[in-house]
Amino acid sequence: MFTETSIEDQLEAQRDDRLRVLVVGAGVAGLTLAQLLRRSRLNPVLIERASSNTEPGYMLALMPLVNQAIREIGVWDDYVSQSVPFHRYRIHGHRGQLLREYEIDTLLDVDGEYLGIVRGSLMEVLSRQGAPISHGATLRAMRQTADVVEATLHSEAGDIEAVFDTIIFADGLHSGGRAKLLEPRQVATFDTDWAGWVAWIDTDAAHADRGDEIWGDGFFVGIYPVKGRAGVFVGGNRADMSAGSAAFVKHIRAQLRAPDRWFERALARIEAGDDLYFWKLTDCRAEHWAVGRAALVGDAAAGFLPTAGIGAGMAMESATVLAHHLRDVSRDGVAEALRAYERAQRPRVEAAQDNSRQLAKLMFRQSSFLAVIRDLAVRLLPLGTAIRPIRKLLDESPLAS
Repeated sequence: MFTETSIEDQLEAQRDDRLRVLVVGAGVAGLTLAQLLRRSRLNPVLIERASSNTEPGYMLALMPLVNQAIREIGVWDDYVSQSVPFHRYRIHGHRGQLLREYEIDTLLDVDGEYLGIVRGSLMEVLSRQGAPISHGATLRAMRQTADVVEATLHSEAGDIEAVFDTIIFADGLHSGGRAKLLEPRQVATFDTDWAGWVAWIDTDAAHADRGDEIWGDGFFVGIYPVKGRAGVFVGGNRADMSAGSAAFVKHIRAQLRAPDRWFERALARIEAGDDLYFWKLTDCRAEHWAVGRAALVGDAAAGFLPTAGIGAGMAMESATVLAHHLRDVSRDGVAEALRAYERAQRPRVEAAQDNSRQLAKLMFRQSSFLAVIRDLAVRLLPLGTAIRPIRKLLDESPLAS
């Protein structure tokens, strides 16, 4: 589990490390990287600006490309026990009618299962063997030299000056570290103008391994399995959602002609409006990941839309590739190791990000005519065509187990 530890104590633990690493951000990517480095007998300093990591957030569907990281950290059994297999996937048309059902295993055609897990549960699994962390801590300033990175860390105790061999920014879509390394023009953003609410409902045996989606005219509804329950996502154009969840659900119901009880349960949960997680559907892409002795990983490097269900998996894969480049490197070789990490991983991540953006353009439509055409296309064309880039990434994963 996370172990709250002062920055001073973390610095003392790494004093004799062959490589002094600071990881900024304890989300999925940052925690994965920190835990993998610890398995390499390093003691990375891990800081997180939030006061805790207790927010469960949202549901994740993780493809087999995360398996290597999970196994190297040594928490495979915990991961499986906290997840559920995601075997079936159903697409419904803009009136709620069922268009097609797919077997996920056949659709992806790769070894290993597609597992659904709550983000908070994944964080608990990754930290199961202990994860020293300083919450409420930030990197106030940094200065790179040829040999080290001089940093000013800030917490409630005040400012602390420290020296590291490398700093890795895993601080999310709105990364402050990225702003320290790159000019604004070097970061491209993609805004769908959509957002969504996330909530939870109880599941049952009929839906325990099945995901359902309605691709509507100006709205989207998705229900995805996790352990003991299902995650609900209801999205639309942010302007249409501004009147609140109850009004937006009313707008959706007015368009549906064949909703089943499963979708009605999901819509009723969003309509109630309590304890909803709001998700603005934007992403970003950094022009460079490695700058001297500092680098970006996860959403700080390339944030993802949820449309292809691969963002968290790519963040974990990137963290693993980065850990592999750092585990045997000398202090003098850090900058080249970071450049090698970027060369290896950025093309893969950006290819997956492109696929997510393309799917967003297909799914997030506001036109009755286009919705009808899309329904027809879904009936006639195999989904495998749309996700072929994802299958290619899985086939060519550098971390295949």
